[in-house]
Amino acid sequence: MVDVLDNKRAATKFRVLAEIAERGPAVNQGEIAEAVGVTSQAVSEYIRELVEEGFVEKEARSRYRVTKEGVDWLFQQAADVRRFADHVTEDVLGSVQEDAAIALAPIEEGEPVSLSIRDGLLHARPGESGPATGIATTDAEAGGVVGVTGFAGIIDLAPGSVTVYQLPPIRSGSPDAPDGLTADCGAADLVAAEGVEAVVALREADVEPDVTFAAGDVAADAAGRGLDVVVVVTSDLAGRVTDALRDAGLAYEVAEA
Repeated sequence: MVDVLDNKRAATKFRVLAEIAERGPAVNQGEIAEAVGVTSQAVSEYIRELVEEGFVEKEARSRYRVTKEGVDWLFQQAADVRRFADHVTEDVLGSVQEDAAIALAPIEEGEPVSLSIRDGLLHARPGESGPATGIATTDAEAGGVVGVTGFAGIIDLAPGSVTVYQLPPIRSGSPDAPDGLTADCGAADLVAAEGVEAVVALREADVEPDVTFAAGDVAADAAGRGLDVVVVVTSDLAGRVTDALRDAGLAYEVAEA
């Protein structure tokens, strides 16, 4: 068990030290007591203990500084708490939550199922042959929606590719469809456009975009689900798209018009 979750005293010491780090060097013990939910006398005792452990250094009356050892301890405990929280949310809660999937064959409630991602959507088939499995919570016919819980394993899913075509805005001249755009769009699972110029350029290339707004967010979500995406965007709006892709940790290729 994580130290700061072992008992109330360890948790309170962690919170007091964090408050000193945030408020120092001038420390008002009354304010810390109110924030942590203990008495001022208790805060004084915790501070004395932290000083003895070398986590806090007293500089003057009511002035304290968290030492390097104290910072390291805070980082370690915070990292342990974060890992424990991730375990709870991903492993514990993730295994009991219910999600929807498309049934690839008739499935009965309570039946083990194997899970996969197809066209960016969760699919389930009877049996436990896949690397990711679950338990059906509803009956479903092939092609219908089935509830799934008890998730285990990991779905092996590589992110899709993203190609971003940049066009000059109208004030820089009427943009033409870039070379190679039609072929790339034909091979993509999803085509997104940002800006009127981008929509028109696609239509002139005989391509109807699937998305005409929030292209960056949609592209990031789609690529994260394994879909190959082409985004056409005017250069003045390109930052919105590339920022969304970077925030999602996705690689992309930029093709200039």
